[in-house]
Amino acid sequence: MQAPDTPNFRIAVVRFSALGDLVLVAAAVRALQAQLPNAHITWITSPLAYSLLQGMIGVTFVVRDKPRNFKDYLSFYREFRQQKFDVVLAMQANLRINLLYPALRAPLKIGFDKTRAREGQWLFCNRRIAFADTHLLDSFLAFGELLTGRAQQAVHGLPVAAEDLAWAQERLIALPRPWLAVHPVASKAERNWLPERYCAVIEHAVVQHHASIVLTGGNAAAEQAICAQLANSAPAATLNLCGKTTPQQLAALLSLVDVLIAPDTGAVHIARSMNTPVIGLYAVASPKLTGPYQALDFCVDVYPQAVQKFLGKSVAQLAWNTRVHHADAMTLISVDAVLAQLARVLASQSHAN
Repeated sequence: MQAPDTPNFRIAVVRFSALGDLVLVAAAVRALQAQLPNAHITWITSPLAYSLLQGMIGVTFVVRDKPRNFKDYLSFYREFRQQKFDVVLAMQANLRINLLYPALRAPLKIGFDKTRAREGQWLFCNRRIAFADTHLLDSFLAFGELLTGRAQQAVHGLPVAAEDLAWAQERLIALPRPWLAVHPVASKAERNWLPERYCAVIEHAVVQHHASIVLTGGNAAAEQAICAQLANSAPAATLNLCGKTTPQQLAALLSLVDVLIAPDTGAVHIARSMNTPVIGLYAVASPKLTGPYQALDFCVDVYPQAVQKFLGKSVAQLAWNTRVHHADAMTLISVDAVLAQLARVLASQSHAN
């Protein structure tokens, strides 16, 4: 294998999902680009991922659905039969994706450590990153560190088309500031905060801070129902865009708002990547693992209390990725705790201005 800093060094990145993880991988890929500006990077990913990442400079995307059957795998193997890479960064570890790695021809295939190389990924890679009890983004940066032998610094920012930014500006421009985005629903219900508590925060933000509320989310019926409930708490001051944005429109919106309130979900990482303050709500997992990277100051973290109450242990006694799978974990987050962080965010912005 030629040295990574030689011209035309060929890197294949494999990561299909989920949206928040893709944002973290993008920051690691951009860090690698900063150190290896002459490398050719091919990112193999999903259509949903591409809808967020399209326009990322210096990256060639191969867009495919996750394989579902033998025919899909056969097509993938045929497609890459004649292609050669210098290294494969196997940044996703589950069986459906692991079975793709033998199709990618490269002398070096870097995967996760055995602790995180789920469903046999280590069988398909010949090098592994070292395990560390750190943020998920740090694990993605470790791929570049193993490849180059040099420390990697995350490079944030997502590609946003001019028309998507204009779309977002058009919707926000007439609304009084501050603009408070609320993305209330995560992919797993156990991570969701109580709708009535969101309503209380929204009502307070409108009355006390004269804020405008921007609701974001997906198009699932249950998600839209929750956003409709939240919109009704302050209808004159709320713009409900739940189910009405593409991934890049969401990124554009979150780049413009003054603050985002959200549970452990992809919107947190999008906002962080666009340098927007995030009030992350964490009880099921530690924000040190899945929160806004190196920007935890405004998070509400009751994970240690949830661990003690529902698991009967301390955080120090747990494995690195322990989740509190309990329906009441998020009830430990109070309205007052969120309002206190909101006041801190807005005060810091007024001082900056």
